[in-house]
Amino acid sequence: MTRELKLLRVYDLGGDVQGYRVLVDRLWPRGLRKEALRLDRWAKEVAPSSELRKWFAHAEERFDAFAAAYRSELEGNPNAEAFTKEMAALLEKEDVLLLYAAKSPACNHAVVLRGWMLEQFGRRRE
Repeated sequence: MTRELKLLRVYDLGGDVQGYRVLVDRLWPRGLRKEALRLDRWAKEVAPSSELRKWFAHAEERFDAFAAAYRSELEGNPNAEAFTKEMAALLEKEDVLLLYAAKSPACNHAVVLRGWMLEQFGRRRE
């Protein structure tokens, strides 16, 4: 039975939320202790490059260009493919929570990453 690949903001994460917890930010979220997140994995290697993250600066008017550039980074990142395979295997057993720190639930890199991963899952089934 396949589970869900969910997005969740680290600051909204309650202790009762179940699933494999993966922080997908390159930087540690401000004001949080590592013990508080109870992470299973910190996947810095699939986060946007520092240059792209700084350019984007969570400006909504740049989101489409950011998403395209980040997808391009993911396509060229061998770690992204390995990460996607690892998460696909985990999804056979439990939900996977992609955790991020950005304020906007719609305008952040985790949204792009999740969409890209779902596309990769679809390609593997074909």
